[in-house]
Amino acid sequence: MTEPPSPIQPMRPSLPSAESWLVGVPHPAQQRQDGYAVAAFATSLPGLVPIAVVLAGVALRRIKRAGGHGKRLAYGALAVSLCWVIAIGVAVALNLVGDYRRGIGKTVSISQVDVGRCFDADLEAESLRLVRIANCAAPHTGEAYAKVQAALVGLPAAQTGAVATQQCAGAFAEFVGKSYESSDLDMYYVVLGDRAVADGNVLCLVGMPGTRLTGTMRGSQR
Repeated sequence: MTEPPSPIQPMRPSLPSAESWLVGVPHPAQQRQDGYAVAAFATSLPGLVPIAVVLAGVALRRIKRAGGHGKRLAYGALAVSLCWVIAIGVAVALNLVGDYRRGIGKTVSISQVDVGRCFDADLEAESLRLVRIANCAAPHTGEAYAKVQAALVGLPAAQTGAVATQQCAGAFAEFVGKSYESSDLDMYYVVLGDRAVADGNVLCLVGMPGTRLTGTMRGSQR
């Protein structure tokens, strides 16, 4: 007995491998941003310029060598870093200009120190004639805190010193927030003229020999 003929099977074209279906489709790993590029951009935002530039350089070399994404982030990090460099440069330049206008670093006669200015000098010298104007925010030796009026015409040297000291002591308490007698700071004066004038004829200074002050002594309670 003959067997019935088998049904004819339809011919199916061979399916391409799954891998061939993915030709031209980016692999998920290739779509991921380069970690160094991400880190470079993140560190550039708060102004960590050296770190950001190094990370951006590493990211660009990695992307060029092995492919991947992140060029825009790396170049963005470099652009942000450049902005920080420019901003810092402008700030430094403005600060230098401000220092120049305020006379910081200039050597002047002690009598020419304006109230509110700080200075560097040897406060232990027997005769102090010249001082160098300093930035009050930086360490310095003294500060001019007031000009006071004192009637000194015809007074002997000893009495002149007593009157000038008394007048400067009153301004000292107002300026420092503590009486001169109870303060650890020293007080100095420069007689600008015998006659009392509207803007004061005695310049009052504060300092501490052997110690450098930082910041103004106004309201320091020292």
